[in-house]
Amino acid sequence: MRGLHVVGLLCGALLLSPAVAEDAAPTAFVCSFDKGTSWSFEKGAFKSDPPTPLSFEIADINLEKQTANLVNESKTTGALKVVRALNANSFLEVANEGFLNLTTVYDRDSTSGTYPAVHSRHFGILGQPIFAQYAGSCTAK
Repeated sequence: MRGLHVVGLLCGALLLSPAVAEDAAPTAFVCSFDKGTSWSFEKGAFKSDPPTPLSFEIADINLEKQTANLVNESKTTGALKVVRALNANSFLEVANEGFLNLTTVYDRDSTSGTYPAVHSRHFGILGQPIFAQYAGSCTAK
């Protein structure tokens, strides 16, 4: 019976302890993407091209409320929805036209000190599907 009492005390202590990982999580990132592929649908088939490198900031990250803001190079902002995972957070942007952009930022890499990240864009121009997949990294701001 004594063993169960000790286990109960330990479980209670864990429940009352603050969430260290969430408190230590960055509230902003600067992200850069220079690798990937862009696809467009032309003349009945998909065609791939290397994408233009891009960078942006993810600001005002609030994991509790699952919100953040995207700040692009021209300092224009947009609302992001946060989807939390075990070792990553994904930031979903729904563009005015209804197209989707998704950025997943993984836990900090101990070797490089950066946060590995992937970015996907799903949109269209003049009725033609276009999508891109980028690989890069983010740094805490």
